[in-house]
Amino acid sequence: MSDAASNLDQQAALTVASGFRFQWEPSQSGYVLLYPEGMITLNDSAAEILKLCDGRTAREIVEALSTQFPDADLEADVLEFLEEAHERGWIQYV
Repeated sequence: MSDAASNLDQQAALTVASGFRFQWEPSQSGYVLLYPEGMITLNDSAAEILKLCDGRTAREIVEALSTQFPDADLEADVLEFLEEAHERGWIQYV
């Protein structure tokens, strides 16, 4: 586990934070997080992770992505993204 993920509770369920809406935006040709003041355009990796923030724990998200992308060593990157998304208020514990 990376140091960046050390503050993330990996056993707590995660969801997109209230005040944000995760959706496909055709004009951006990608997924975005909408909030009252604007929009965050997400790269493909971030979108794949946020799709799974539906009440799953960080551990469950890593496991699901590892199954979906078996040749990738992605645990540290996923946990780092989840930590940053939590710090930015994009996701919250359920």
